[in-house]
Amino acid sequence: MDLRKLKTLIDLVADSGIAELEITEGDGTVRIVKFAQASAQPVMMAQPATTVVAAPAAAAPAAPAAPAAPQGHAVKAPMVGTFYRAPNPEAPPFVEVGQTVKEGDVLCIIEAMKLLNEIEADKSGVIKEIVVENGGPVEYGQPLFIIG
Repeated sequence: MDLRKLKTLIDLVADSGIAELEITEGDGTVRIVKFAQASAQPVMMAQPATTVVAAPAAAAPAAPAAPAAPQGHAVKAPMVGTFYRAPNPEAPPFVEVGQTVKEGDVLCIIEAMKLLNEIEADKSGVIKEIVVENGGPVEYGQPLFIIG
C-alpha cells in the first residue's frame, strides 16, 4: 500500500466518527485506530496478516495472571507497541515501585511504528507494581502499572 493511500485512510479515520479501520491488501494488513484519550491523531499499525492471527493466541496465557495483581488503579496501554521504562538505555527509569506520582507525570514510553509515545499517569498515587518488563511487547488495554 502506498503512502498516499495510507495518508488518505488516516485522514478518513481522523475526520470521521469511526474508531477503527482495518484493511487487508495482498499479504499485509493495515489497522488504523483512533484513541480519544491518548491523542487527537490516529495511530497506525501495519502488520503482516500472519502476525495478526498469532497475536490473540499469545495474549491468552497472560489473562490468568491478571487477577493476582495488587489492588489499585491500573494504568493501561492505549496502543500496541514496545514498552520502555526510560527515555534511553543509559537513563534512569521514569518511575520505580513505591514512588509517588501525580496525574500527568510520565510513567513510560510505548514505541509504535518508530514513534515514541509518552504514557502519563491518569491518576495520582503511589506506584504499587510495574506489570510489564522493560523492552517487552504490550497490547491495547493491557495493564502497565498499578497505582494505589
